[in-house]
Amino acid sequence: MGRRAAALASAVFFLLGPGLEAGAGPALLTGGFARGDDLPVQPAWSVLGALLVCAGLLVVVRAFVAFVLEGRGSPTPAAPTGALVVSGAYRWVRNPMYVATAAVVVGEGLLLARPVLFVAAAAYVATLALVTRRIEEPALARRFGPAYAEYRAAVPGWWPRRRPWSPPATPVD
Repeated sequence: MGRRAAALASAVFFLLGPGLEAGAGPALLTGGFARGDDLPVQPAWSVLGALLVCAGLLVVVRAFVAFVLEGRGSPTPAAPTGALVVSGAYRWVRNPMYVATAAVVVGEGLLLARPVLFVAAAAYVATLALVTRRIEEPALARRFGPAYAEYRAAVPGWWPRRRPWSPPATPVD
């Protein structure tokens, strides 16, 4: 897939994936990102929330860029990558987009004082853990074979490693 097509597919999927999950969904749950009275106002929680939102968005955007540049595709199964993406945040955790999107939703919950968003983030992670285990991982194993098996054995799915994983110098066949 060419870079333009990969970038377009990624942009559309960004709106339909993280855009709905961390944008439209939380907006619907909070009445348009309205601040709630569900939690006491604590500046430290607001700062932490802002940091989670910013860091999460940065990780998601960088992961999408890696799919276009390194993988020559997009995160959507409709326009998949031609190469296994194992750079950037993928060196720390196998599902950085999901982890980062959940962090954005938790950050929004802290910023807006809306505990319902903590529940939404937990439901999001639980659902995607099931989808990942049942659909995504088997598809990646079929597609990338031993390279994915080695990556999966070395990099945890949901909790980041202490140090980034370094792929072997020569690809595993």
